[in-house]
Amino acid sequence: MTAVRPEGGRQAGPDPGDWGVYEPAPQDPWPVGGQPAGYPEYLAEQTLQLRAIADAGTPAGPGRPGAGRADRRRAAQGRVALRSGSGRRRAAGRAAGVRPRPKEPRRVLAARLLGELFITFGLVMLLFVAYQLWWTNVQADASADGTRSRLEQQWNQAPVQAAGPSSAASKPAGAFEPGQGFAVLYIPRLGLKYPIAEGTGKQQVLDKGLVGHYTGTAMPSDPAGNFAIAAHRTTHGQPFRKIGELVPGDKIVVETATSFYTYQVAGGIPETPPSNVTVIQPVPKGSPFSQPGRYITLTTCTPEFSARGRLIVFGKLLEERPRSQGEPPALTAGD
Repeated sequence: MTAVRPEGGRQAGPDPGDWGVYEPAPQDPWPVGGQPAGYPEYLAEQTLQLRAIADAGTPAGPGRPGAGRADRRRAAQGRVALRSGSGRRRAAGRAAGVRPRPKEPRRVLAARLLGELFITFGLVMLLFVAYQLWWTNVQADASADGTRSRLEQQWNQAPVQAAGPSSAASKPAGAFEPGQGFAVLYIPRLGLKYPIAEGTGKQQVLDKGLVGHYTGTAMPSDPAGNFAIAAHRTTHGQPFRKIGELVPGDKIVVETATSFYTYQVAGGIPETPPSNVTVIQPVPKGSPFSQPGRYITLTTCTPEFSARGRLIVFGKLLEERPRSQGEPPALTAGD
């Protein structure tokens, strides 16, 4: 029978290497799904996997139709990708390599907890400083402005009268309730204008941004005595923050419902112990005064942000002017 070769040529006569279209194909010595007799079983799985990959990735040889560059590239990739072992064994190996995270030592946990506590404490301290230096001033200024506005409104609505036995300025010391406003303090050189209330209690007076009158000392309208007042130097409105800048000759004005009282700075004490109450006596000790008169004494804490001592400023009355005559020259000199 004439055989047709793959190259398409014809050849007469039988040839041992020929095969015909009707002849059965040679049997594969490696049957699908099995292995030759006597083949070791432990290599069965590897052999099947390698054969499957090799069969799928083997390109047509150079002598077969369809062989090309793409086939050779796929063949090279298939050879690189060959791995032994099944997917289940590889997955089991990866799972066996995962180990639980070891527990941290107690020292590390304690150090971390201590660090978090320090950070929290620092934030709390920062908020406290912001509250003391900023927010207390905001609250105190609002309270002082309200007190001053109410006083001025009362004075403008009431008929103007001269200072007398029934006037607010002539009331005896201690006649006003603690925290009750009765006057306004002006220090033109410092641009200061704050209401004066009875008493020097922190919660009722000083922490509200008010200037406090030492109960028991003279009132501005008294014929003789020392009108002693106090206020904060830092925080809570800090009315007396800059009184250390006053020098002899500077003016201090106190306005009441009936009159303006103008004082002139005569001296002071840079620092004295808080226990030194002689500075608020009718004739203050440490002042340049030696005879009874109409005086004013300003006291505040020193140094700044400390209550270690007291800064003192002394003044002497220069003029008493009824409100009906208008503001004194000390308040209008800058107009």
